[in-house]
Amino acid sequence: MSTAIEVQNLTRRYRDTHALQEVSLGLEQDVIHGLLGRNGAGKTTLMSIITAQDWPSNGEVRVFGERPHENERVLQRICFVREEQRYMEDALAHHAFAAARLAFPRWDQDFADRLAREFRVPATTRIKKMSRGQRSAVGVIIGLASRAEVTFFDEPYMGLDAVARQLFYDRLLEDYTHHPRTIVLSSHLIDEIAHLIESVVVIDQGRILLQESVDELRGMAATLVGRSDAVDQVIQGKEVLHREEMGRLCRVTVFGTLTAEERRRVEALDLELLPVSLQQLVVRLTTRADEGRGDLTGDPAGQATATGHEEVR
Repeated sequence: MSTAIEVQNLTRRYRDTHALQEVSLGLEQDVIHGLLGRNGAGKTTLMSIITAQDWPSNGEVRVFGERPHENERVLQRICFVREEQRYMEDALAHHAFAAARLAFPRWDQDFADRLAREFRVPATTRIKKMSRGQRSAVGVIIGLASRAEVTFFDEPYMGLDAVARQLFYDRLLEDYTHHPRTIVLSSHLIDEIAHLIESVVVIDQGRILLQESVDELRGMAATLVGRSDAVDQVIQGKEVLHREEMGRLCRVTVFGTLTAEERRRVEALDLELLPVSLQQLVVRLTTRADEGRGDLTGDPAGQATATGHEEVR
């Protein structure tokens, strides 16, 4: 599969702060990617530079093999929707959609009209006077109806209620099935988007902790529950992401696939083996980084093969 986005040794400095430092990353074309991490990790800075809305201090960005900055051939193929999207003063929703129609060659007006009805976007209310949820709906409609070859959603759906967020997920997956493109979802609601994403990038404190396909992530970590002495027999030599003691019992999350022999020991020792959700894995990995244990590659410098610094908004 071809690569839509390539980032090499990307650094972004804001005075004395490094928002991104020597980030290297490749995102495959026509895949839904999840860019996951805590607030202030560097997600927005990374997306802003890829979409040419900010400039790197050092490093290279290529989108479809070309530099995106001041490159209309590339920029018309990219849509970036932010959580707090800005619109023209006194603009109505149809004004924002008209501007998007001019900006994006693959814009689908019928789809935009359908989404506006489904999200109940008011036709005669100025965008700046809309509720947060209504403004969020305008943003996700632009992101979906643009059908841009590369589309970034920087949590614009956070203002939507649970029903509207589910509608967004449903329409995104439905339209992606018929019109594949490269989509990057940045979100804190990790379990909600877990069924959508095919590839995961976890970023924390400007460093990429993990980049894997969802298929590869399955079984990459596990939680064992049972007697402490029995659990310790199984996890010997494994990296512990989290441990909770409950008297003589413990609950331990380990990184790494359990072998067939280890699974037999789990059964023989009457331990409970639980899967680790994507959200739990992200939480454990970022906690691990806070403890100063670096990435998952064994790099003594604490940087992954693809490294990065996350956003300072």
